[in-house]
Amino acid sequence: QVQLVESGGGLVQPGGSLRLSCASSEVIFRFNSMAWYRQAPGKQRDMLATITNGDIINYADSVKGRFTISRDSAKNTVYLQMDSLKPEDTAVYYCNAVISSSPRQAYWGQGTQVTVSS
Repeated sequence: QVQLVESGGGLVQPGGSLRLSCASSEVIFRFNSMAWYRQAPGKQRDMLATITNGDIINYADSVKGRFTISRDSAKNTVYLQMDSLKPEDTAVYYCNAVISSSPRQAYWGQGTQVTVSS
């Protein structure tokens, strides 16, 4: 069973930075893509950034230019560097991994809380 464990969340002031980590129990090249999502209270879970096996990266408009997704294959870990944080970035952040072959398999971490407040 694939396990994804997020870490690095916490309380940060507006304008600050955090780096989230997602450690996989499996070799990350097993996944066709990995991604970061977030979910604020009362809202849907939104995709923030994705990275594919071919290093194709996409960002949601809301975080483009502020957040950076990257991976360290040797550590089986994906990161989300978050800069210029805003109060509206407050949410639970989730790591996601997808195997696209039939049947499609998607895995989620347990989430890590990020709170941006002064």
